[in-house]
Amino acid sequence: MKFFNNLEKATFTDRPNRFLLNCDLEGKNIDVFLPNPGRLHELLFPGTTVYVTSDNYNESRRTKYTAVFIIKDNIPVMVHTHKSNEIVKYLIEKKLVPTLENATVKSSEITCGKSRFDFLLKQGMEELYLEVKSCTLFGEKICMFPDAITERGRKHLKELSHMTEKNIKTCVLFLIHCYRAEYFLPDYHTDLLFGQTFLECNNVNVIPLAIEWKEDLSFSGKTKILTVPRKVIEQEAKDRGSYMILMELKEKKHIETGKMGKLFFEPAFYVYTGSAMAHLTQRISRHRRLRKKHHWHIDYFREHADIIADFPVRTSEDLECDIAEAISKIADFSVKNFGSSDCKCESHLFGFRKNPLLTKEFIKVIQYFRMDRLETVIGEQLHKR
Repeated sequence: MKFFNNLEKATFTDRPNRFLLNCDLEGKNIDVFLPNPGRLHELLFPGTTVYVTSDNYNESRRTKYTAVFIIKDNIPVMVHTHKSNEIVKYLIEKKLVPTLENATVKSSEITCGKSRFDFLLKQGMEELYLEVKSCTLFGEKICMFPDAITERGRKHLKELSHMTEKNIKTCVLFLIHCYRAEYFLPDYHTDLLFGQTFLECNNVNVIPLAIEWKEDLSFSGKTKILTVPRKVIEQEAKDRGSYMILMELKEKKHIETGKMGKLFFEPAFYVYTGSAMAHLTQRISRHRRLRKKHHWHIDYFREHADIIADFPVRTSEDLECDIAEAISKIADFSVKNFGSSDCKCESHLFGFRKNPLLTKEFIKVIQYFRMDRLETVIGEQLHKR
């Protein structure tokens, strides 16, 4: 089944803002509308293949083209979130959603309480409110949602939970664009409140549905339900763990660093690794503040460097040194003894001459510590059973 026609193969070059891509199409630079609010760090690298369409182009719109698929690990990932409901409606009609085989769509965009939900289904003699979320964040076997903070998503879960308490049937379906995945978890690293709300609203039926897209960008007809390892989520989704902070120093400088004295720093991108086994959010917020009492080496450096992004890794284990070792293998250089006076690591500050956020190597490190590493944790939990 093809949901999209007249797709053209383009090459990603840049993302000027959240909803706009710059791409190369047959040697011509084009602006492409990205109908997806996610960060998509793990998908958008210079040179990545993006399939675009000019179907339904409206002259009142700035951009002629719309992004539909991005290729990751030879897997087509559907990023056109505006089409998610159309796809889910088709799956329900074709009875391809396990547990909803006997359901039919009664209406769409239905309001109940203070929220609007995607579908009202008829299931036997009962009605069911269904909310759809599109999931594009995945590692080897684990996928997560969301990849950006979503107050709207949290509100939907709470509203569905309140409705369930009133004996109204509810369900949230996560449409996962990676058929190789086996497990689904809320992305508590990115949005801890969503992760905690996910656990609290355990009376809401959750359907993590993986679908398979073929190389020709058609739907294969295959769907499957993924496992939600709730015990692991309960264990890991807490405000503790380790983190990476990506910064940019725009000019070469000699910087006073406390007991290490004055050090020379070349203009570059820098990644600092740290940990806080309690109040992790507060620790990262402290690093973002400029006005504070200097306590760590990073406090001195931070006065001169701008923070681009932070990447918490919420976990019951202290992974600071493991992350530092992984970063050291892909960095261009390190600042000896920086941030590592209380461990055996050579450094916890690493330099990159190009923005590592645009490299697969750096994103793979984030992916491993946030997702792939959990395969072992999940396996241990399953073994305990």
